[in-house]
Amino acid sequence: MHATELLLPVLFLSVFTPSLAQDTKDFTTQGEFTKNCEGPAVDREGNVYAVNFAQDGTIAQVDRRGNTSFFITLPKNSTGNGIRFGSRNTFFIADFTGHKVLKADLESREVTELVHEPRMNQPNDLAITAAGHIFCSDPDWEKGTGQVWHVSPAGKARLVAENLGTTNGIEVSPDEKILYVNESTQRNIWAFDLAPDGSLSNKRLLVSFPDGLLDGMRCDIKGNLYVTRYDKAEVTMVSPAGQVLRTVKTRGAKVSNICFGGSNGKTAYITLQDRGCLEKFKVQYPGREWAMMKAFSKKK
Repeated sequence: MHATELLLPVLFLSVFTPSLAQDTKDFTTQGEFTKNCEGPAVDREGNVYAVNFAQDGTIAQVDRRGNTSFFITLPKNSTGNGIRFGSRNTFFIADFTGHKVLKADLESREVTELVHEPRMNQPNDLAITAAGHIFCSDPDWEKGTGQVWHVSPAGKARLVAENLGTTNGIEVSPDEKILYVNESTQRNIWAFDLAPDGSLSNKRLLVSFPDGLLDGMRCDIKGNLYVTRYDKAEVTMVSPAGQVLRTVKTRGAKVSNICFGGSNGKTAYITLQDRGCLEKFKVQYPGREWAMMKAFSKKK
């Protein structure tokens, strides 16, 4: 990184005193998913979708009681990672082996290709605006580098950020004016100003962590980020100002991603790659994507 990029002071976990940890509870049965258990995302009915159920290349549907069932199989040579809903009946999948972003229809269960970009290293996670602009984190794990792609609603991809570390978790703020991107092995979370056309500017450091790895992350409606800490058995809540507010201890260590759902949007669901299942815990505010899904549901 360049010193000129550090527009905000680096904030370390040791500066703050997080609130007491709240243990998670099992949501699904251990061992149902592969070591690539990821996703997750919630539909308007409260069902949770997660990738790589029983074998890689599949997606499962989990009802509110934690009952898991097969939903779809992805095309040959495709393996899902992050999932995001773009409308009440459509969700998108980061295909990390096919270098694609896939589009799935919730009712027909048809999977189509939104974009295939050979220059993508490994589409990892997705973030999306209400208007359907998708942002895709794209790490190169071997080189320890990464970039960010913008995919228009029409399916046109363009590179909007490069020369980053191993880009992983990615999220849009509730007002859609900021894009957050984390670097897994460098343990940084960056903030960018986000323009309506998907362009990024004004890169600055939100927070940096002294240990552990960073993985998926999501915002609540107040703009707080929930960051999964892979290999550290934690989910960390970070304020829009970069202050650590809470640390949630998880049952599994390899926490890969998170989403929000439940009857009021205040249940966080997390994927655990070492346990091959999902866990859950309660949060104070509803998730941003849950609120967005509710808005989608009101549209005809």
